[in-house]
Amino acid sequence: MRSDLTAPSLPIFAVTGLTKVYSTGDVEVRALNGVDLTLEAGEMAVMLGPSGSGKSTLLNIIGGLDRPTTGSVMFKGEELSGAGDRQLTAYRRDHVGFVFQFYNLIPSLTAWENVALITEVAANPMQPGDALALVGLEGRMNHFPAQLSGGEQQRVAIARAIAKRPDVLLCDEPTGALDSATGIIVLEALARVNEETGATTAIITHNAGIRKIAHRVFSFLDGRIASCEINETRIKPSEVSW
Repeated sequence: MRSDLTAPSLPIFAVTGLTKVYSTGDVEVRALNGVDLTLEAGEMAVMLGPSGSGKSTLLNIIGGLDRPTTGSVMFKGEELSGAGDRQLTAYRRDHVGFVFQFYNLIPSLTAWENVALITEVAANPMQPGDALALVGLEGRMNHFPAQLSGGEQQRVAIARAIAKRPDVLLCDEPTGALDSATGIIVLEALARVNEETGATTAIITHNAGIRKIAHRVFSFLDGRIASCEINETRIKPSEVSW
């Protein structure tokens, strides 16, 4: 499928017939309406679409933060969609790193200490300094969040997410609160992490210019995947037109 990745025998994720219905009184909202997709080991995928199209709902379900109404989610060949709370907690702890639009750093802790919170509970963590160096913050480890720019805080959040050595890195609008120059720096950090750690990386974004950095692009509309585009030739984050 992709010239620069060797597909394994089993995908990281195989999603089949996924639906998610939220009910409020007599009103039902279909956030997902029959989604099928696979994500391969080491792949970088971009998920595009308007607000309410189902992107974040899908990410929450494959990340173990929510459950589908119907359908199947397989993680490395194991059924995830029927897992109990304890199983999902272990899955999130051991296999998934999350990066959100807002950084959720603890203000009273340094960058190093924010990352160390994760490494203390992970089974096979990186050293906090190594994770921060991977995102280019080796010189800012002892700074508090208030002493860091927005882009630097987001890179601390990425370092925190990858410090547990996750199989999967799920990013929901990671550049949404950043200007173009800072956003490109954050995308460069994500691309470096994807390449050097091999974590399957999914990025939700409204910015169509980001699509060309990915191996594949999934376009969402009304709770469905409207199209899947393969990038035969990817661009570097520095080449993204914001």
